[in-house]
Amino acid sequence: MSDESRPHRTAAVIPAAGRGVRLGPGAPKALRTLGGTPMLIHAVRAMARSRAVALVVVVAPPDAAATAEVRRMIDEHALPERTEILVVPGGETRQESVRAGLDALPADITAVLIHDAARPLVPVDTVDTVVEAVRDGAPAVVPALPLADTVKEVEPGRPGEPEPVVATPVRARLRAVQTPQGFDLATLRLAHEKTAVDGEGATDDAGMVEQLGVTVVVIPGHEEAFKVTRPLDLVLAEAVLARRRATDAY
Repeated sequence: MSDESRPHRTAAVIPAAGRGVRLGPGAPKALRTLGGTPMLIHAVRAMARSRAVALVVVVAPPDAAATAEVRRMIDEHALPERTEILVVPGGETRQESVRAGLDALPADITAVLIHDAARPLVPVDTVDTVVEAVRDGAPAVVPALPLADTVKEVEPGRPGEPEPVVATPVRARLRAVQTPQGFDLATLRLAHEKTAVDGEGATDDAGMVEQLGVTVVVIPGHEEAFKVTRPLDLVLAEAVLARRRATDAY
């Protein structure tokens, strides 16, 4: 079968092996509840709601007990039946976990989304737009928003000490990148093969693709696709979810 006649099947990989220490002590960030439901379940639903996504691979913490717990949790929550859900153990870094998710994809997958479990409220329209851009020929696509604040580049110093400004980037050229990031699968696999795990590993898959010399394109993001990283983010996410439920939009 030629590349042109191959069916386009898209999968989503959700790395959820991290602990998310900035949210404070307790369960790993992906397992914290939002509206009574773990954030990870919200993230899986966000991917599964897209009819373009045939498979969701959840990358759990590497130990067998944690992987089994994530599988049990997914089985306990209602998810679209048309979407297959796999759970696989991850690695010690996000890069290793994403690679584990890619290794679990079946041979008929041609495009992949990489989505943060900590972005539980991304709208399905954003997911669909990313998939469409990849299917239209873009090898790498990221949703992003313009910045509201002026950004300063500084010379890092010790915590709490003043830091000298070294540059002020032009704000009009900057974007705050979100997920899901979408890729031609072969391109992303090549990026992971070429990028060695150094320290904590790469935290941005699009950045790895950029290192190949491949153009990454930006599509409009959505303000509700923010990352739940700190306690105040969780308060905002609860408010967004409550509004959606009140308007039957969720």
